Amino acid sequence: MRFSFEKRLRALQSPPVISRYFSGEGHADTMPPARLARYQLEALKAIVQRAYDQSPFYREKMTGAGVSPGDLERLEDLSKLPFLTKDELRGRPWLLLTCDKKDVVLIQVSTGTTGGEEIYMTYTWNDYLLHDLSPRYGHLFPVGPGDVCLNALPYEMSTAGLSFHKTFMDGYQSTVIPAGKGGAYSTPAKTLKMIRDLRPNVVVTSPSWSMTLAEEAASGSFDLKSLGIKKMWLTGEGCSPAFRRRVENIWGTTANYFYGSLECGALGIECDAHNGYHLTQAHVLMEIVDPKTGVSLPPGEIGEIVVTALLRYDSPVIRFRTGDLGSLDTAACACGSTLTRFHMKGRAFDQLHFRGRPLSPFFLEEFLMRMPEVGNWFQFVMPASDSARIKIRCELADGVPPSAELAATLASRMEASTGLPFDIELVDHLPRPNGKAVRVVRE
Repeated sequence: MRFSFEKRLRALQSPPVISRYFSGEGHADTMPPARLARYQLEALKAIVQRAYDQSPFYREKMTGAGVSPGDLERLEDLSKLPFLTKDELRGRPWLLLTCDKKDVVLIQVSTGTTGGEEIYMTYTWNDYLLHDLSPRYGHLFPVGPGDVCLNALPYEMSTAGLSFHKTFMDGYQSTVIPAGKGGAYSTPAKTLKMIRDLRPNVVVTSPSWSMTLAEEAASGSFDLKSLGIKKMWLTGEGCSPAFRRRVENIWGTTANYFYGSLECGALGIECDAHNGYHLTQAHVLMEIVDPKTGVSLPPGEIGEIVVTALLRYDSPVIRFRTGDLGSLDTAACACGSTLTRFHMKGRAFDQLHFRGRPLSPFFLEEFLMRMPEVGNWFQFVMPASDSARIKIRCELADGVPPSAELAATLASRMEASTGLPFDIELVDHLPRPNGKAVRVVRE
């Protein structure tokens, strides 16, 4: 008999708000909006009350802001609560606990890409498994018994590999191939051997690692399209729609983005319409705020993404400033999901500034990847002075001979598309990343 989280939930008497809304077979991504809003308000009140009662850190923050749990009467009242920042979390692994340390069963750490001390997140069994897996997104995440899922994400201290592993195996009762990414036993050759032998029909990996595996498959004359992949998710790093189309063409499937973070867990699942992420509203509340003033912004306006976790009772995350930029979209989606969508605009940390103009690396990547002569590996070399030109260091597609004339043509096309000055440096080979792909380097 299969393990039932619904039965475990009832047996352990989890917070009433969870069992009240998610003890049946209903899915969060098709829940009527009014019912979803009622759940969110109840969950918010419960989380904030627990944080106030059992966390000295949160009690001090709320008291200092002149707010208490009783002030939350509507979802809009969330803006009364103080923000939580990355700097507050750095080097303080036990800061958010509302339980005893002995109840902690898992500790994960940030990848450190934004600098500073590490951020640790702690989980109890209840929060990580029982609570997190209670709401389902069966419409957006159609995985179940019989599916064989290649999990080619890091399994070390980061969240990605383990998070998908427990979701596939414990949450959706599918088969998992823990291939990992870039480790001693997670080389492209070993992963391709598992792909050949086990023939997965679901894949989750990062955009750059999907290309690394594709190169390995090509060198071994193995056609990835022969797998008949039914679902593919790309996560762990961003990429442009044009790069994604290259991945889809090679793997023979539709690839959807998945967005999450160490601090907040799963945040967004893209549907096949590829028109923004559907917010995992059973797990989180999302606000968009002005990065400078902290004032909440209406749907459609771009600002910093702020997240409150609705299922973290033992290490609450309340109004966390992610440093990512995006906008909310409340229009109906063609896919039929009732969940609000949001559009990612990149990380504030990763935004480029050239001649007074903010640039997303994905904006530049989109136009570069539209050119068939360019290969899948590239770097944007940002100059030290705005008077210089942006250099693009890139490989060429298979069978395309390099020449000075081609480099000049590619640079001219990029300038015409973006209005920015470029030089193109054609190279035979760029290093393949084991971690996150580094697309931008600075002189």
